[in-house]
Amino acid sequence: MLRVDYPHHPFKIKEENNRHLIFDEVRKSWVTLTPEEWVRQNFIQYLVQVKKYPSSVIAVEKEIKLGELKKRCDIVVYKLHQPWMIIECKEQTISLNDAVIQQVLRYNISLNVKILVVTNGENTYAVQLDNDSITVLDVLPHWDETYIP
Repeated sequence: MLRVDYPHHPFKIKEENNRHLIFDEVRKSWVTLTPEEWVRQNFIQYLVQVKKYPSSVIAVEKEIKLGELKKRCDIVVYKLHQPWMIIECKEQTISLNDAVIQQVLRYNISLNVKILVVTNGENTYAVQLDNDSITVLDVLPHWDETYIP
């Protein structure tokens, strides 16, 4: 399991039409503050503040095609203009079971990334894919340590 120390961040939150909204700094828009969105926004801040990933390489709710189906990846990180990491976020009450793993693996059929991450905010798992090998990660690389072999 990956240890994630979420940084403090002064999120912009407001109420509108009986809904709570949070400002997504990557999408530069207000979005409904669901339990999953809370996990997603905190993980983005972890990437930006702790791991020093530029927000310009992060895509949120990235639409992909799986055959005829359109799906959305929670977070995709790009390296050298290519998809490099997929992060699938779930709300804290959702266990990271086989169905969640299968979901991120299906997304990777389309994107073919090097790192897959699943998180519910409490638990986070990550693997690195290299040709025919899979390495379980106990830490995500800092941005300046990343590479694409």
